[in-house]
Amino acid sequence: MTPYTRAIAARRAFRLPGYPTLADLGFDGDYVSPIQMACGNITGPLLISKDWLDAPSALAHREELQKTGHLPDNPFIRVIDKALAILNLNRADIYITPVFHALTPKRSSTIPAAHARGSFDAIGRHELMGRRPIALGIDAAQVLTHFGIDHIPAPHPSARIGSYDMRAALIAKAVQTT
Repeated sequence: MTPYTRAIAARRAFRLPGYPTLADLGFDGDYVSPIQMACGNITGPLLISKDWLDAPSALAHREELQKTGHLPDNPFIRVIDKALAILNLNRADIYITPVFHALTPKRSSTIPAAHARGSFDAIGRHELMGRRPIALGIDAAQVLTHFGIDHIPAPHPSARIGSYDMRAALIAKAVQTT
């Protein structure tokens, strides 16, 4: 079994009370996170964010998410696309995953540190595959720091700081340092 298939199996087995799983909401697939349908290059730069999506948003956009794994008008993907344009890359060149592999019960939910660490320890550590990750935001950086994983900090694409272009430039710079 490869590290990636171990990560998929671990994600399928991971459960925390109060958090729906991808399978619970009809998003199970041969990926660790649905965003990997577009951003799943297991040898590409590794970007780690807080979570994939909340349950209400996933259900509201089920049809599109089941095809693409992301929402094209979402600030997260718009900033990622701007960073990729700076780097002359496309989504298929990178690997994005969250530290928390269940769905939050509502938008902008706070994920307790113990839950994020438990998910990463069970699943995310299999996704590193020798790569130095880029931590997109404070939540991802805190989990990686907890486990002593050397990483490059960058702003979360959806952070409410600066412009899309500023966040994209900082993410692109982080990717260039890997």
